[in-house]
This record gives sequence, structure tokens and C-alpha cells, in this order.
Amino acid sequence: MPDSYLAGLEVLASVGIDQDDFRNRAAEVAPEFVRLAIGFTYGEIFNRPGLDLKVRMLVAIAAGTATGTAPGQLREHVQAALRLGWSEREIIEVMIQTAAHSGVPAALTALTDCHDLLAVRTRDSESCYDESSETGQA
Repeated sequence: MPDSYLAGLEVLASVGIDQDDFRNRAAEVAPEFVRLAIGFTYGEIFNRPGLDLKVRMLVAIAAGTATGTAPGQLREHVQAALRLGWSEREIIEVMIQTAAHSGVPAALTALTDCHDLLAVRTRDSESCYDESSETGQA
């Protein structure tokens, strides 16, 4: 039986996520929990057949947006998704679509938590207002 913790570390490394201070602090008091969490989430769930890693990362962003409880992990997933080839616009759209299913406050929090990661390339490309709305056209 393969070691799911090591498999999880390999998945995290493949998308540029390192063992950070957050996980290290948790591991100081509950090392077995951190080992189980990484092994289960990334070693088993992320390695299941059916979806590629790029899509799984987008699902993780949607879930992180919906719960709104782990901004650090959400940021890691956004950074990983960008590395895997998702565009800022696609990630923003996932957060917007999540609002319809999990609530606007959670999506606004996710967009705010990841603002610096997503604003760089989108700032000049699109206004938050549709030009036609100013003239009364839809």
C-alpha cells in the first residue's frame, strides 16, 4: 500500500505548494493530524481517477470560496491554479459562479482574499462597469 502522505507531498510540490508555517505550526502539536490531512486530501482524493489535477484545483477554489474559512489555503490553490494554466478571469468567474450557490458574501470574501493574485492582469482589461449600462443599454 503506497504512503498517501508522501503521495500528497508530491502533489503539493507538483503545483508549487510547500510545507508552510501554517502546516508546520499545526504539525508541532498534532503531527499525525497534518500527516492524515495531507495524505487524505492530496494523496488520496487529488490522486483519484476521473479529473485531472488542473480541474481538481478549480474545484478546490470553488470549495474554498464557498466555505470562506481558510483564506491561506484558498490563496495557495489560486496560485497553483494559475501555475497550472487557469487564467485570472477564469478563476474570478468560478468565484462569481460560486456566489450563486454559496452566497455572495463568501464570494466577495474570496475575491478580496485573493485580490493581489487576480488583479494584476485584469485591472486594465475590464472595468467593473459595463459601458452599455451607462447608456441604459443591456
